[in-house]
Amino acid sequence: MIYVALLHSIVLAPGRRVVMSDLRDMATDIGYRNPRTLVSTGNIVFEAEAVALVDMEATLEAAFRARFGKPVDIIVRKGTDWQKLAKSNPFLDGEGSQVIVRVMRKPLPAAAMATLRPYADPTQRMALTGGDLWIDFADKPSQWKLLSALTTKRMGVGTLRNWNTVRGLAEMIG
Repeated sequence: MIYVALLHSIVLAPGRRVVMSDLRDMATDIGYRNPRTLVSTGNIVFEAEAVALVDMEATLEAAFRARFGKPVDIIVRKGTDWQKLAKSNPFLDGEGSQVIVRVMRKPLPAAAMATLRPYADPTQRMALTGGDLWIDFADKPSQWKLLSALTTKRMGVGTLRNWNTVRGLAEMIG
């Protein structure tokens, strides 16, 4: 079975990032097959026997902590579920680097939209699909206060990926 794993952060310390070849080696060392990464974005696609996603996330997080000396949240999706996520983008007319999805470990409730609305600019669009939050920032995401509201404390465990990355991973899965 094919899986996609998303690391919440690949910064180990100031000026030190995870090298993707090290991430692929880590996946191989814990028994995952054919690991491949997409640029230097903390995404890895691999093959493994079917197990509960929560167990796979725990295995990856423990391996990451052991290898890199830092805890990091890792979200895993089945390849088929990633393809569904890619097809669920409600903002296909948006710019690929400005349309962002917050991929969640546990689905966000609809009430999350009301929590985030005060941080959003009127030009920004938001939608929940399958419990994941899609945002069309309509400009550089780093320049909006909505980005700072998308914290683990407020939203739960999740990680952001732009539409270009979502598509790239979907293409890697095939």
